[in-house]
Amino acid sequence: MPDAAPRIDPLSLRPCATRWFEDYEVGEVFYIPSRTMTDALFSAFQLASGDNHPIHYDRHWCQAHGHRELLAHGYQVVIQTCAGAGQLPHVMGDALVAFLEQGSRFLGAVYAGDTLYPQLEISELTPGRSTGVMTCKASVWNQDGKLVLDGFHKYLLRKRPA
Repeated sequence: MPDAAPRIDPLSLRPCATRWFEDYEVGEVFYIPSRTMTDALFSAFQLASGDNHPIHYDRHWCQAHGHRELLAHGYQVVIQTCAGAGQLPHVMGDALVAFLEQGSRFLGAVYAGDTLYPQLEISELTPGRSTGVMTCKASVWNQDGKLVLDGFHKYLLRKRPA
């Protein structure tokens, strides 16, 4: 008779140990993998958002209006800063209570074919009694090294349990 398969607790499977609020330092950087803005990503974003402006899907219209390619929607660029695409939420683990807030400024055009390089950098740590707020500067550069988005994220984190 074959041995019984080991029982696995899915909640115990973690890529790393939790870091609590007090384990972070201002200036820490969390890189998010680069991503090239392909036609498929443009189509997926259009489908998900419902945005039907031709600047996001009609190359002829774009070129007739002075653009070299399809122009990415601002939110299509913002989502490149999604912490979940990198290691930060895995590091936060059980300390993460909530994603509180985000804001962004669009500093340059992003076109189909551009490759984006996002990152989050801890810019402020505001402690409370049992939790704290981590503010991260969100940045996205294109393949030419031009900053195309800057902004912020705020996360509510638990302090280390007693």
